[in-house]
Amino acid sequence: MPTFSRIRLYGLALLIALAALLTRTYVRAQTPGQDQLEQGARLFAANCAVCHGVNGEGRVGATLAKDWPSIRPDLEVRATIENGISGSPMPAWSDKNGGPLTEGEIDALVVYILSWSTGGPPVIPPTPTYYPRPATTAPPNVEGNPNRGSALYDQNCAVCHGPNGEGRIGATLAKAWPSVRPDLEVKATISNGVKGSPMPAWSQTNGGPLTEEEINDLVAFVLTIKPAEAEATASPTPALPGPMANAVGIVLAVVLIILVVWVALSVQSRGRKQGE
Repeated sequence: MPTFSRIRLYGLALLIALAALLTRTYVRAQTPGQDQLEQGARLFAANCAVCHGVNGEGRVGATLAKDWPSIRPDLEVRATIENGISGSPMPAWSDKNGGPLTEGEIDALVVYILSWSTGGPPVIPPTPTYYPRPATTAPPNVEGNPNRGSALYDQNCAVCHGPNGEGRIGATLAKAWPSVRPDLEVKATISNGVKGSPMPAWSQTNGGPLTEEEINDLVAFVLTIKPAEAEATASPTPALPGPMANAVGIVLAVVLIILVVWVALSVQSRGRKQGE
């Protein structure tokens, strides 16, 4: 018969083995697969590289190719992507916070970004979609070439403002500009950014990647974007009462009169019986 201490020793060994098995299973479950890594690379190229650089080296956004000193860098990176950073150019990307990315897509992005500190991820250079647009001319008294500006817009702006200026995580640009000199307003916004908002400064004089000529081209293009035409929604014409509707109304009125008369007679009859 095994002694009590030996049984306790066997039980402790069994618990240790079980814990090791569970830990191994958890680690395997947390190890990113190649598919998730490649998904993160594609998402980064499409959404993040324009600000953070193709290799995470930083552009108008922070450098991401670095060692993360946090105990749980995955939680830090996830929270930053999901919620953004208030008062900075980093917006919230989670669909729960009004952004375009799902929880699974953010998981893939976190895995991809953190892979820079563990040997390097697969690099998928961003390939912006160029939207064919008819050739156009700049508005009066506006410098810049809007046709060159459309290519610059697709490369740098569409990811936030939408391919047609309809807005995504950035402001809507397809609108009427009420300013007397809207070109100066748009140029100042692109050049200097908007402090305390997700709009960074894009001019080289402010640390951005764009020359003054490129910004002029962008301004010319932005001012040619037309507001989306509101779809006319015709309100249904109420149906005119026909013969059938009139007949139904008459029948209901007669039934109501009969009901009122019956109730009155019933009350009168009860009052007579109680008086006898």
